[in-house]
Amino acid sequence: MRASRLLSLLLLLQARGRMTATELAEELEVSVRTVYRDVEALSAAGVPVYADRGPAGGYQLLDGYRTRLTGLTAEEASSLFLAGLPGPAAELGLAEFAANAELKLLAALPPEPRSHASRMRERFLLDVPGWYRSADDVPRLGEVADAVWELRPLRMTYRRWGSQEVERVVHPYGLVLKGGSWYLVAAPPGGDPRTYRVSRILTLATLPGRFERPPGFDLSAFWHAYAREFRERMYTGEAVIRLAPEQEPLLAYTMGHDVVTAALAAAGEPDAEGWRTLTVPVESLGQACWLLLRMGARLEVLGPPELREMMVEAVTELGKMYG
Repeated sequence: MRASRLLSLLLLLQARGRMTATELAEELEVSVRTVYRDVEALSAAGVPVYADRGPAGGYQLLDGYRTRLTGLTAEEASSLFLAGLPGPAAELGLAEFAANAELKLLAALPPEPRSHASRMRERFLLDVPGWYRSADDVPRLGEVADAVWELRPLRMTYRRWGSQEVERVVHPYGLVLKGGSWYLVAAPPGGDPRTYRVSRILTLATLPGRFERPPGFDLSAFWHAYAREFRERMYTGEAVIRLAPEQEPLLAYTMGHDVVTAALAAAGEPDAEGWRTLTVPVESLGQACWLLLRMGARLEVLGPPELREMMVEAVTELGKMYG
């Protein structure tokens, strides 16, 4: 256990440079006192790690020191080939580099991890876009990615929802791939971060100069908070429905697994026929009518009255159409 932790400490210093004892303790999930002991053990083993004193100090390796002792297990090496995502790499203009890196990694691995990684590549495939839709057309993705990497401001013409076109100057902080769509996380100078769908960028120009990335900005944390808030804003109303038991999986597919799971957990006991009364969040009454009609006669809308009336009108029109 300690040997693994010492290796992790060494690799952290090699990858990140100077780190304080507190930062190392948080990463390794140990006490600061344990970090002190581990650093002493590395020094005693001949690893050139030294400490800078003072408020801005910390531990770091002697310049130029590198270790080849990566200690990749077969499973760890295999997981790297699931992170390849050739489609996104190609969209970013990195397909050739990703392929070369994969070949070099395979060549550097010992026989057992190499064999395991090769089987992983042969037997598992990650296909990012959802069913019944293709990935976005993103001709400007490469230029956006360069600006993200180089900390260059961007001027863009952006098509908002509803076809309104606006011009923005932004500082690009990062890119996120979600369900086959690329999103730019960026902020106007001096403003808060926002998200922009890259396929909706109509014109793009990289501006001179560089910007300072906000200290402590965490792209993953921002995105997960944004996604949670987006879901909360998206649902503007509720529908009360009565659902046959065999329709629960179809409702989860139609309205989202998380939404239906929460509604089922809050529902009461089934009635004598096994039907359950649920309250589900909806974006709008029109959207709810369209979704719930897909459930057929094994779902009944109980409320609100306006939604029930919309369902009656839709079913009446269908009855007229089919006689």
